[in-house]
Amino acid sequence: MYWYKYRVLFIVVLMAAAGCRPEAKDDKGQLKYFDIRKYFNDEALRLAKQYPQIIKTVSYNGQEETKTIAIKHWQQEFSSFIESDINKAAWKDSYIRKEEHDYAVSFIATDTTLHTRRIEIFFQPGHDTTIEKIEISNFTTNMLYKTREQLVYIPDSIYVIEKNQKVRLLGNNDYKITGKFK
Repeated sequence: MYWYKYRVLFIVVLMAAAGCRPEAKDDKGQLKYFDIRKYFNDEALRLAKQYPQIIKTVSYNGQEETKTIAIKHWQQEFSSFIESDINKAAWKDSYIRKEEHDYAVSFIATDTTLHTRRIEIFFQPGHDTTIEKIEISNFTTNMLYKTREQLVYIPDSIYVIEKNQKVRLLGNNDYKITGKFK
């Protein structure tokens, strides 16, 4: 029974330590990269207040189901986006910022072992603070599986989460979640 208590305590300590993650900051104390975590947490709060109707389609290996719903837990709905945060101190030099036109910026991983490989943010032309679209590419591989994830978010219009997972011995799985704002 003692081993169980210590294991639970160890897990709690690990979770607390993971929550205290230092962020990648530049010389001026500003976050080095776009703050995906803050942006989607703010969007989650905004949408929780608005409580919009969503036409949500979930697809698993070609089997599809569509429902019109009001989402209660937007942070959970945006978890794949939030988990794509690249502002960790250990990664402060792991992404290249690339300006594409006056209205788009990309953050591209220089280390192919990182989960988030690319973030592209498109702004309304002439409004460098109004986000028009965010696209994120994630990829994870290890001895047991490979996961490729494509995320797209267009505020107040649509969000798409596409995931392809190849699990050794179990095969391929394709997931797709599309949420269209009514």
